[in-house]
Amino acid sequence: MQPKILIISPVRNEAAHIERVARALAAQELPPARWIVVDDRSDDETVARLRALERELAFLTVLQAGEPDRRAVRDRLATAAAPRTFNVGLAASGWPDGGYTHVMKLDGDIELAPGYLRELMERFQGDPTLGIAGGVLIEPKPEGGYRRIAIAANHVHGALKCYRRECFEQIGGVQERLGWDTIDQTYARMNGFATRSFADLVSVHHRPLGSADGTLRGHARHGRCAYISHFTPSWVVLRSVKIARRPPVVLSGLAFLYGYARAAALRDERVPDPEYRRFTQRELRQRMLGAVLARHRLAQ
Repeated sequence: MQPKILIISPVRNEAAHIERVARALAAQELPPARWIVVDDRSDDETVARLRALERELAFLTVLQAGEPDRRAVRDRLATAAAPRTFNVGLAASGWPDGGYTHVMKLDGDIELAPGYLRELMERFQGDPTLGIAGGVLIEPKPEGGYRRIAIAANHVHGALKCYRRECFEQIGGVQERLGWDTIDQTYARMNGFATRSFADLVSVHHRPLGSADGTLRGHARHGRCAYISHFTPSWVVLRSVKIARRPPVVLSGLAFLYGYARAAALRDERVPDPEYRRFTQRELRQRMLGAVLARHRLAQ
C-alpha cells in the first residue's frame, strides 16, 4: 500500500525559516499528500510568506488559529500551544476519512533531507510494530558548524514526529497538555507499538531546541513536563547533570531542576492514569539499570 502522509505544522513567527522548510518538502522523493500549516497568531511575515508558497505548492494549505493575541505570555509553549494548534489542523484535514496512512507533526524550522520521508516510510513498512518514528536533529552552533541534539533511541523529537495511523488512533491522538510528546509515546508503547528515532535520518533544526521563548524557560518547561509525566526524582537529578553541560552551562541543569521542583510544589496536574504512572516508572528503572550495567561493562 502506497503511503499517504498528512503533515501538520503549527507555526508562530517562522518567517526566517518557513520557505526553507517548504522547499525541502517540495523536494522530497516521496512528497506528502497534504501539508497543513496552522499559523498561531504570528506577528512577523510568516503568513504573507505562507500565502505566497500556497499559490505555488499544490499540497499546501494555510490556516490561521485565530486573531492575534496581544496578551503577554512569558512562555507560550508552556500553555500547550503546539498540540492545540496541531489539532486545529487535524480537524480541518478530514482525518480519518482522508485515507491517510500516517500523520506527522513538523515544526516550521525543520529542514528535511530529500530522502527523509521515503526512507522513514520504508522503516514503517519494514516493521509493522513501529508506531511513532522520526529522525535526529542537528542545530547550528554560535561559533559555526552544527551539533547533534542527543536523544534516547526510544524517544522521538516532537518537532518531527510521525505516527502510523493505527497507533495514532489507539492512543487517542495528541493530548492538548504540556508533556504531550512524552505522553503519546508512553501510551504507544503501552499499546504494543515501538517508538524510535533513527540516527541515520538527519534533519536541520534552524532554531536551537526549546529556545522559542528563551533557552532557560525551555529547560524549566521540560522539567515541568518531567513532573507531569511521572518521571522520578532520581531520574530528574541525573538528567539535570546532562542538561547542565549545555549552554548556558550549569544554569541549564538548574533551570530543569527548578521546573520540576516548582511543578511539584504547585502540585501541577499529572497524568491521572495509574497504569501510565506504573509503566513510566518501570521503564525508567529499566533504563537506569541498563545505563549502570553498560558503564560496568566498559569499566571491565
